[in-house]
Amino acid sequence: MPSSVVASMSYIPESAVLRITYVSGRVYEYKDVPRHVYEAMKAAGSKGRYLNEFIKGHYAYKQVLD
Repeated sequence: MPSSVVASMSYIPESAVLRITYVSGRVYEYKDVPRHVYEAMKAAGSKGRYLNEFIKGHYAYKQVLD
């Protein structure tokens, strides 16, 4: 999953949460994300572009602090 923006991502189907770890090390959880949106992001040629176009500004989020 090479990306200059997204280091990794995971999806929690029970709560429809998309967890994104950015290359910077920051982790964010996006809430109420349908599974098909996660699957489309996984398949996208550019994870960062997909994130900016279809997730940011469309779903509530919070930063996860360890």
